[in-house]
Amino acid sequence: MATFSAAATSSVTFASSLKPSLRNNMTSGITTSNLKMVTAGWTKKNFPSLKTNRFHISCAAKPETVQKVCDIVRKQLALTADVELTPESKFSALGADSLDTVEIVMGLEEEFDISVEEESSQNITTVQEAADLIEQLVEKKAAA
Repeated sequence: MATFSAAATSSVTFASSLKPSLRNNMTSGITTSNLKMVTAGWTKKNFPSLKTNRFHISCAAKPETVQKVCDIVRKQLALTADVELTPESKFSALGADSLDTVEIVMGLEEEFDISVEEESSQNITTVQEAADLIEQLVEKKAAA
């Protein structure tokens, strides 16, 4: 029977019909043990999580930057005034496909006089992510 324990230290034991057995080796006269019990254990803090977590860091772009991004997104996607745009708005939820996203990035580059790397542009999925990236690129450009 398999047993499972979910305490701070977990262990699994498989031993249904797998009991230790001793058998005689008749030809050589040697007694051998054929132990078939398997035990696996781990501590809870070291057990790898099966759930993947998305780690997100937001550097809280300026409200003006977020507003400009919203204006550009609204223009590029031809959104009406009744469509609510928030920093958490996802481009895909607004109906944007990959070409629309490229056009949004191009509009942002033109508006803020920056250049967005292709790898960075592929990671932009929300208004906030776009605004945060713009803030980083503007700061980097000013420092150069």
